[in-house]
Amino acid sequence: MRVQPLPGVGVDIRADGSLELRFPDTAGRSRAYRYSPACTAMWIALRRLDGDRAAAAETLARHWGTNPVGIRAELDVWVAELCEAGLARLAQ
Repeated sequence: MRVQPLPGVGVDIRADGSLELRFPDTAGRSRAYRYSPACTAMWIALRRLDGDRAAAAETLARHWGTNPVGIRAELDVWVAELCEAGLARLAQ
C-alpha cells in the first residue's frame, strides 16, 4: 500500500531541516506537527516515489549506507503516526 498525504495538508521544510506538517482542525485552526530532519528525508523519498514505502526505504538505505529492513521498520512506524494524526492515509 502506498502512503498519500490527505488533502489540505500543508508542508514546510524549515531552515534546520525539520519537517512541519499542518492540517486544519474542525474549528478552522491549523494543527502543526514537527518532525526531525530524518523524517524530512523520508517524506521527500515517499513523495518522489509515489508513496511506495519499500522503494523509499531502499533509496534511503543506499544514501545512508544502512540496512533497508531497519529503515523500512522506522518508516512504517512513522507512517502509522502520520495516519493516526490524520495527515496521511494508505491507499492501493
